[in-house]
Amino acid sequence: MLAACLAFFVAFSLILFQIPIATSLGLIGFTGYVALSGWTPALSMVATVTKDSTLVYSLIVLPLFVLMGNLVAGAGISGDLFRAAQAIVGRRRGGVAMATVVACGSFGAICGSSVATAATMGKVAIPAMRQLGYADSLSAAAVAAGGTLGILIPPSIIMVVYGVATQTHIGMLFAAGIIPGVIAILGYVAAVKWSVRRKPELAPVAEKVEAQDIFGLVKSLWPVAVIFGVVMGGIYGGYFTSIEASGIGASAAMVFALTHHSLRLKDIYAILVDTAKTSTMMFAIILGAALFSELINQTGVHQALLHVVQGSGLPPFGIILLMIVLYILLGSVLESLSMILLTVPIFFPIIKQLGYDPVWFGILIVMVVEIGLIHPPIGVNLFVIRSVMPDIPMMSVVRGIIPFIVADLLRILLIAAVPALSLWLPRLLFPNPS
Repeated sequence: MLAACLAFFVAFSLILFQIPIATSLGLIGFTGYVALSGWTPALSMVATVTKDSTLVYSLIVLPLFVLMGNLVAGAGISGDLFRAAQAIVGRRRGGVAMATVVACGSFGAICGSSVATAATMGKVAIPAMRQLGYADSLSAAAVAAGGTLGILIPPSIIMVVYGVATQTHIGMLFAAGIIPGVIAILGYVAAVKWSVRRKPELAPVAEKVEAQDIFGLVKSLWPVAVIFGVVMGGIYGGYFTSIEASGIGASAAMVFALTHHSLRLKDIYAILVDTAKTSTMMFAIILGAALFSELINQTGVHQALLHVVQGSGLPPFGIILLMIVLYILLGSVLESLSMILLTVPIFFPIIKQLGYDPVWFGILIVMVVEIGLIHPPIGVNLFVIRSVMPDIPMMSVVRGIIPFIVADLLRILLIAAVPALSLWLPRLLFPNPS
């Protein structure tokens, strides 16, 4: 137990001092293993873990889904999504901020990344809302919160990482995220509505859009509908696996990018390079986390924690609530991917022992991690908004984000208390998962 606590403390310290996450976790995992077992077992462990954690067939989906999202984003579809959502739901006070949330959810369904969703939609939505007279606090908060939908609405890169780490069916995870994703969009829309009702000066009433304009804007989104429909429809219809779907989705996005007149060959080359860099970084983090997990397993801390939990007298739901609180606290200092890879090796065995469904727990983790993306002091999406719009004071963003955090907390409690909201659809679509 002492060795595990020391390992966590040193790893957190290195990450806080901005040492790369992969380096921090891998270095601590290896040196700690050497200290416990010696050089020869440690070197053998590194060789085995490197093979088992990176040469995994299911990990193919990571670079392919990243490529799919980058190609669609590079083609400028985010602007079309925002304008279409604005035309449909923007004809009321605060409607453009609500449209931003809807557009973020739609873009996240293709992109799969919260940071990329917040950065891309921020460039499109915040200047447009400024021109309409929206307060910076509301517009920035809507984009920052809406960006978190990128890791909840499938296909989600974080869900893939969780699925690979826990050997959970990725298609079921994708299906489980749909209903909570819809609830998240409705909660954020309610947060916007509450904000403008409390302070009407935050947002004006938008002008009415003609019906033919709405039809034209929605019609321009057919590539997104086709790509999303093929990928998710193929998975849920049983026509191909999530791994095959990632290849089909990336191929469809490439065809769209090549036929999109605004993208030149050098732009596509830049997208491919960026995808390679992002994928390499993610694989490095996965390897570092796997080395760290081997150290944690060697200490036996998960068994010790399991005995503590069993002897605590707390009901299972009370243990879940404690985990939620811990994740929220960790979100103050860690970003989402490292948080999941650090904690899942410890918490997942406890969840299985308590009899909870791993698909439900995966969705719960993703939702709690979302809060970490938007609450201070780290709040990665808050800093993304600041990088996109550096003239917006950070305190303005923080003030605007509070109603969205409240909506997140209520949604987490709802999904935690009613697991059927996340499990009904995957059990319907995958009655006999392989």
